Amino acid sequence: MKKLLSLTLAAAASVSLVHAQDAGGFRIGVKAGATYSNVSGDDVSQFAGSGYSTSIGDYKVGYNAGVSLSIPLSSDGFFSLAPELLYNRKGYEISSTQKTGLPANVSKIESEQQRVLHYIDLPILAKINAGGLFFELGPQVSYLFGSRVKNQTTTKYTNGDKDKTEDRSEFVDYLGGIRKEKYKGDLSNVDISGVAGVGYMTDGGFSVGLRYARGFNSLIDSKDTDNEPKAFNNAFTLQVGYLIPTK
Repeated sequence: MKKLLSLTLAAAASVSLVHAQDAGGFRIGVKAGATYSNVSGDDVSQFAGSGYSTSIGDYKVGYNAGVSLSIPLSSDGFFSLAPELLYNRKGYEISSTQKTGLPANVSKIESEQQRVLHYIDLPILAKINAGGLFFELGPQVSYLFGSRVKNQTTTKYTNGDKDKTEDRSEFVDYLGGIRKEKYKGDLSNVDISGVAGVGYMTDGGFSVGLRYARGFNSLIDSKDTDNEPKAFNNAFTLQVGYLIPTK
């Protein structure tokens, strides 16, 4: 796998050098990176349960990958449209530590719960390119197609020993909501977000970017449009990418 990745990067670099003079024009490429996400809102406890923290230090780490396009809107490449199709692992994480009310030989019990939300993201962003530096802003439509919960408990003893147990739920297929309502559960399949980002791209097409996406649709699907509980996706993504010049 490492050899394949090295060969792929070497080939991409060769193409980039050949086309380094082409800073504009239509481009197609790939992106991948890390996702740092959580869920926030007045009713987030209905989704994540008690003990949930929305502070930025308690966000969950995931990843994203997909394909991207660059469609120039001006002859000099200053304005462009940047649609993408990404797989993105979002969700939340809860960590807690119990130190009281334990048996004499137990010093503490650490618990961690993660819920991974598997999304297909379609951001369609307006982009300003200024000498390599770029700014992007626009909407994103996301489709939830699956979810899984992982619980991990670590018991630490006074003699230095520890026991770790882990429990993973079955993968919940939210695509089943299209086929049979009973598979859909209580989560909304579709999320609409606002996205803003900044980054840098070389003339050869290599880029690095940081963006933030805030969901506007509640994750909790109560079927009550007048009193929808408030629990929204928040996600920071740090991505590297490569756009292949096509002219």
